[in-house]
Amino acid sequence: MALKTMHNLRALALIGLLIPFALAHAQATGKIVCWKDKAGKTIGCGDKVPPEYQDNAIRELNKRGVTVNASEPAPTPEQKKAAQAEAERKAAENQVAAEQKRRDKALLDTFTTVKEIDLKRNRDIQLIESNIEAQQTNLKNANDRQADARNRIEQYKKENKPAPVPIQEELERSEAAKVKIQAQIAQKRKEIVDLNQQYDDMKKRFAELTGTAPAATPAPAPGPAAATTKPAASPAPAATTSAAAAKK
Repeated sequence: MALKTMHNLRALALIGLLIPFALAHAQATGKIVCWKDKAGKTIGCGDKVPPEYQDNAIRELNKRGVTVNASEPAPTPEQKKAAQAEAERKAAENQVAAEQKRRDKALLDTFTTVKEIDLKRNRDIQLIESNIEAQQTNLKNANDRQADARNRIEQYKKENKPAPVPIQEELERSEAAKVKIQAQIAQKRKEIVDLNQQYDDMKKRFAELTGTAPAATPAPAPGPAAATTKPAASPAPAATTSAAAAKK
């Protein structure tokens, strides 16, 4: 502790010697600059900073010894890296905020009520379901072609004859078509799930922006069979013959 205090006193004494000399020099040159070491202590003053201290903290004084300008030391590689990371993080946050603002504006410009969002959802889902129905028709046709090709190949086998190449190729094409169509149907069904989630999020955000309570998603209307079919009433139990005889 005593050694550190002595070192500080020496540094102050050095500065005390440098400043008067530098001020006298400033009377002739018009300015004076002082520079610090890596620890932040002033170690010299003059009319210009030595090259080896250019990256350190620098202080410029006028003729009266008043600081008129000061610069911080150049950042270290670690500080530069941290500053760059922070700048990139803020830029990413600003980009996300700008995109959210754009989406909010588009949402409010497109819909005026939650009901309108549900109507748009239903229309979009109906389009996907129509595509699924068409794909299911294609799948049925592929199944029929596959079954026909297999039957014809089996017939040739019963006759101990090789099936013609075109029939074998038709079987392979129908099987490949089935795999492709089934994948397309699965993808469309996933689109419906994702679309429902997307519209649920839209409704929630719309409610937040407008200050209204989000409405529940309407349940699908029951089909004709479900609407008209009623469970049959259970028949009443018949009176036993022995009970009637007893009353007589």
